[in-house]
Amino acid sequence: MRPSRAILVLVFGACVIGLAPVLVRFADAGPAAAGFWRLVFALPLLGVLTARSSGGIAAPSRLALLAGLFFALDLGFWHYGIAYTSVGKATVLANLTPVVVTAIAWIVFKQRPGNLFLLAVVLAVAGVWTMTLAKGSGSVGANPPLGDALSITTALWYALYFLSVSAARKREGASAIMFWSSLAGTPLLFLFALLFGESLLPASPAGWAACAGLGVVHVAGQGSIAWALGRLPPATASVTVLVQPVVASVLGWILFNEVLGPGQMAGALVALTGVVLAQWASVGRRTP
Repeated sequence: MRPSRAILVLVFGACVIGLAPVLVRFADAGPAAAGFWRLVFALPLLGVLTARSSGGIAAPSRLALLAGLFFALDLGFWHYGIAYTSVGKATVLANLTPVVVTAIAWIVFKQRPGNLFLLAVVLAVAGVWTMTLAKGSGSVGANPPLGDALSITTALWYALYFLSVSAARKREGASAIMFWSSLAGTPLLFLFALLFGESLLPASPAGWAACAGLGVVHVAGQGSIAWALGRLPPATASVTVLVQPVVASVLGWILFNEVLGPGQMAGALVALTGVVLAQWASVGRRTP
């Protein structure tokens, strides 16, 4: 398997996931409830895909269940971040994952990345921070400081999800991991919604359509990412999916008047430069 094909699948998955924050805004339900419905709508298709690819659905591994825990926390924190700050900022901050992934791989697993890859991480993170700090115009959310804090915390859960899926992919297929991690995360998000007194049911047909769309996005987007994680190092993958906040920022600009200023557009360009450099660094060398 050529790394370029896996990277293309990963970029596709990241672009699809970039649609998720927009659908969360349209879901017309509580933030955690939107995450719950996302997984509920995704589970039937994931079950079919798992049964077809594996000839049945085997018992879950601990890593797949652990990935479900981290993914539920990721969705819960991120969806609340989307509710309180702009779509672009929430997605950018949640995708500071490369720093966490690389740090964990380096400190815990003694997997030191190459110097060129470290430069790519620096560029990508500098780009997303520039997007965050630069001023734009238009809607910015009900409580930006709280939303920003929740979105930054999301990066930790997303990093742990990445590492769990990457480890599980050494033994299991992508569809099985997706099915069991989604099944494990569903009751957790339901409990979160109850705990925070959210409206569990979408209040309109458009809200139901958005929740169903979240399910499709989950299968196509996270499924592509899980598949690619079996063929790419997690640090490389975590940098590549930084195209996701760029997609979300553009959609937030178009749909919610969260206009990108010159500084934010410059940050997006720097982030994409980091993504391209990370891909170049990964060719011919499997970066830890």
